[in-house]
Amino acid sequence: MAMDASLAVPNLAVVGHVEWVSFVAVQQLPVAGSIDRAQAFLEEPAGGGAVVAVQLARLSGKRVRFFTSLGRDALGERSAERLTELGLDLEVAWRDGPTRRGFSFVDRAGDRSITVIGERLAPLACDPLPWADLADCDGVFVTAADAAALQHCRLARLLAATPRVGLQLLEASGVRCDVLIGSALDPGEEVPEGSLSQPPQLRIATEGAAGGWSEPGGRFLARALAAAPVDSYGCGDSFAAGVMAGLAAGWSAAAAIDLGARCGAECALVFGPYVRLN
Repeated sequence: MAMDASLAVPNLAVVGHVEWVSFVAVQQLPVAGSIDRAQAFLEEPAGGGAVVAVQLARLSGKRVRFFTSLGRDALGERSAERLTELGLDLEVAWRDGPTRRGFSFVDRAGDRSITVIGERLAPLACDPLPWADLADCDGVFVTAADAAALQHCRLARLLAATPRVGLQLLEASGVRCDVLIGSALDPGEEVPEGSLSQPPQLRIATEGAAGGWSEPGGRFLARALAAAPVDSYGCGDSFAAGVMAGLAAGWSAAAAIDLGARCGAECALVFGPYVRLN
């Protein structure tokens, strides 16, 4: 999605993870004993952190700082090169271990199944990254960090995160997020009542084509797709980026959620996580 004329967001950053993902289009998702022929194949650096950051760069029309961690291997180098091409300014904590990779199979209805291989690498407060720069940000979105890094992120004017950061980690940090955005359909993103002593000011849970709900705010609708869905990978992260961009620009929660819904709907129409601009 191109930048909205009314979306003026001067300084955004993402703190999170990357996975080198092989996207495989098939007639139907793999079942035991089957041998299938791929209809299409694509490889990209993806994962929640990368997808949110690239979407934010496209919405804002500006390069976005991305604090991340990569393995010092061929996939890590390829990821850094590609993410730079996609509009990100990288701050990388390099690790001796391998870059995490994944496989995303998508069927002809646009439903997908993901398998990841290896440890999710997260940037940590002890890494020699320019953490102090986050204090100058109008918005920071977090998908992976440690408790001390979250405290650096809280210095931004607006702090948004996914529950996949870890509820115990959020609690240990003592940080209160302005916005917590996750999927109501994903058990890994559940936020049980009372799990956070400092609950977010705004909680948003998506439900795919059914829309979702926010607290405060109530239910919201998904955007109708302009064509048949191609791939659901990245739709939730694109939604989250749209919400954050709108809120950071000073939009109302309802307007920001609608922007998020537009981003998610556009992502569903492409194979892989990124609309092909380059």
